[in-house]
Amino acid sequence: MAYLFFAVAAVASAAQLSGKEPIPIISQDAEVNFDGSYRSSYETGNGISANEQGVLKNAGNKDAEAEEVQGGFQYTAPDGTPIQLSYLANENGFQPQGAHLPVAPVDDKTPPPIPAAILRSLEYNAAHPEQNEEAPTKRF
Repeated sequence: MAYLFFAVAAVASAAQLSGKEPIPIISQDAEVNFDGSYRSSYETGNGISANEQGVLKNAGNKDAEAEEVQGGFQYTAPDGTPIQLSYLANENGFQPQGAHLPVAPVDDKTPPPIPAAILRSLEYNAAHPEQNEEAPTKRF
């Protein structure tokens, strides 16, 4: 019982030191199976949630074995934007999907737009070619 008291006191002290209330875990679940497959999920009191499950594909076939993981998470960004991302990771790499992610061009003929800051930098460099010359190097 004394350990419980000290644990609660430590959490309360930590919350006071940080000046913020601790965020509660509303739900949490995890399962790990003997075949290597697993699943886990959690949800917090401030709207963050995540889930993931994984499995070993082609188990026992050394040339074709591959771990496959899929999952997702969601939270609210500091600016209030809801962020939701789902993903699949397997022998083809990490494949995220989310409305907040940049989108590649549909075809090879249309390049993606140049970000404004980079475009300004390119325009400045073109207007000031004298600054593009390399500085002489000193040799000792």
